[in-house]
Amino acid sequence: MATLEASWTVEIEAPRERCYEVAADVENSPEWQGTLEEVEVLERDAQGRALVVETLSDAMVKKVRSWLRFSYDPPGGLSWEQEKGETKWLTGSWAFDELDDGRTRATYGLRTDPGRMLGLLLRGPIEGKVKELLTKSAAEGLKKHLEAG
Repeated sequence: MATLEASWTVEIEAPRERCYEVAADVENSPEWQGTLEEVEVLERDAQGRALVVETLSDAMVKKVRSWLRFSYDPPGGLSWEQEKGETKWLTGSWAFDELDDGRTRATYGLRTDPGRMLGLLLRGPIEGKVKELLTKSAAEGLKKHLEAG
């Protein structure tokens, strides 16, 4: 298996700045991001934001640990890149586009090479389910969290 790539887009009844604010609070994202079980901040940037974190995610076929480095582009989004972990490489991002009436289009994207061992578990129909689980749960989780109040 080579690259696994997926994204999920939702429209959220909340301003772009608020969507960014919640997504950029990486430390508390397990509260609403379904597959993300643990986040430990290892390093912070000059603004106090999570710069390097260790995460534990439930990828359906296996729990996956990663060390991620974040970069921020307020209020348009944020991105991350794996520094080390159980996949060969991993990148991800949130992008926020302002719509009318204080609504936001939020897109959560992931690209990874899961490596040989994890790649063997992701063959066939399970690959699509894992891609949907990882991206949909994050995007829909953010939407639900923000629209609940």
